[in-house]
Amino acid sequence: MSYDLGAVVPLSTSVKDANGAPANAGNMRLTVTLPDGTTTVVDPVAPASTGSYTHAYQTVQAGLHQVRWLATGANAGASTDVLDVRPAAPPMLFSLADAKGQLDIPAASTGDDEEILDYIAATTAAVEYFVGPVVQRTVQQVLSGDCAAWVLHTTPVLAISSVAAVQAWQLDVPVQVLDVDAETGIVRRTDGLWFYSGTYRVTYTAGRTAVRPNVSLAGKLILQHLWRTQYGAARGPSAADDFSVTEQVPGFGYAIPNRALQLLQPDRQPGGFA
Repeated sequence: MSYDLGAVVPLSTSVKDANGAPANAGNMRLTVTLPDGTTTVVDPVAPASTGSYTHAYQTVQAGLHQVRWLATGANAGASTDVLDVRPAAPPMLFSLADAKGQLDIPAASTGDDEEILDYIAATTAAVEYFVGPVVQRTVQQVLSGDCAAWVLHTTPVLAISSVAAVQAWQLDVPVQVLDVDAETGIVRRTDGLWFYSGTYRVTYTAGRTAVRPNVSLAGKLILQHLWRTQYGAARGPSAADDFSVTEQVPGFGYAIPNRALQLLQPDRQPGGFA
């Protein structure tokens, strides 16, 4: 399960003696390694009760964290775990409320909310595999000059924010002289010049300003399918509908129901499968 950036995560471990009974360690040290390689160390960690150690960790970075408990002295031992922290604005094709509506989960029932958010993120990635970016995001791409046009690899392109020269002897390219084809990602200059030699870092926004109904509905069907196939009929109104998938989708096995692929077909990008 992932946690929101800024959330307080309850970390815990337990210690037992040679007979398997709860027992305190001589000393307990907690080290959390953040995604950027820095560490947060709590030493010592006092037992909350005999053999039980807890720490409320305040998240400050998005990404995968390594968690290590180290008991030394009496009842020595170690345990390692990970925790994942979502970005402040993770790519989400639809809201938590929309997802719960599709899954027939009452709004007042919040016990599965964190898990559902993970499913929304996975569903968003699956949909974007077929149709390209739906959720807007900032993309950076390094391109070489001495040519009349560039091709940006992430489309649709909404806007180019900057073209920065990588080498010191180069000049930046003003975005005012650029024309970009949103669907193909082809960029040309409008002043009749080529892109001068050298290397350039292009920063641009890709995604869509609106989500087409067929894309949104396809995502909800994928979410519903994944939610039900994990726990069968207990997680859906019917185990028969899209539960037994008989045709594999290249790259996805049995994860994507065919009716969702059919809905995505009008927006499918070259290279995807539908």
